[in-house]
Amino acid sequence: MWTLRDLDFRVSCDRTMADSILHLARQAATIPGAPTISSPSNVVIQAQALFQILDHALRRKAGQQRVIGTLLGVRSDDGTEVEIRSAYGVPHDETEDQVIVGMEHNKSMYQLHRKASPKDVILGWYATSNELNNLSGLVQDFYSQQGSGTYPYPAVHLTVETTSATADIDVRTYISSPVGVMADKTTAGNCIFVPVPNEVRYSEVEKSALSIISQAKDSENRSVSLVNDMKTLEDSIVEVIDMLQRVSAYVNDVITGDKPGNTAIGKYLLNSVSLVPSLSADTLEKLFNSHLQDVLMVVYLANTVKTQLQLSSRLTPLV
Repeated sequence: MWTLRDLDFRVSCDRTMADSILHLARQAATIPGAPTISSPSNVVIQAQALFQILDHALRRKAGQQRVIGTLLGVRSDDGTEVEIRSAYGVPHDETEDQVIVGMEHNKSMYQLHRKASPKDVILGWYATSNELNNLSGLVQDFYSQQGSGTYPYPAVHLTVETTSATADIDVRTYISSPVGVMADKTTAGNCIFVPVPNEVRYSEVEKSALSIISQAKDSENRSVSLVNDMKTLEDSIVEVIDMLQRVSAYVNDVITGDKPGNTAIGKYLLNSVSLVPSLSADTLEKLFNSHLQDVLMVVYLANTVKTQLQLSSRLTPLV
């Protein structure tokens, strides 16, 4: 276990600058002649990592204010963009004057993760609270060290506010930057958390899954049944028709002068239309029916295999 004690002090900046907190933390030692590393200018967060953090927050101990963990992913060649692909929790215990982090647990989990994803490296750490204090500075210092952290790259600190079940998920990312002049490299130095832009990305498959999960919020038992392939296809067609109707209504309003035109929207629609292949209605209908027949054939074969497996499982005990 790794214990951080003998905290210095914290200075809270003027609240006219939202969430600007200045604190004192130990500055990681630098090696003479080491190459200059660019700080990340953008942080990409995969939906999977965000779900892992939320799951860790839901499983926290009773009375525990926040949980922390390690962020894993990849960096760009120049280090200006990092992609957080996964995360795992790290046990810790904190009071007003000290924080204890499970170093061995963190090391073991990282070694196991590397076996499944050898390209992933430690990018930083997360906390399920937007509060930044001197304890946050000490944990940030731990993840910035050589060997156990991200050195020589700066560690990314990700905060996810999970105190409210009704409010939107508030995701913020920071890096720490030194402030002031250090008289000695081995002594503590001032540093400040600097916000870094971030974005949450997800694939089309994840988008469909999230769309289905979001329907459970309107149900009393917070559950939703999965639909079959044909129902999914029908819902997709209805959604496309609805979007086309909204676009058509907007274009008609601009033409008639009911709404002012927007150059950016016009260019976007023009680019979208140019990507559509020039096909007649009959040709498009034939292609759609052909694709629909392929889908029905796959569904038929899948149901046939399922029936054969069920029949085989029932006949086996009789033999």
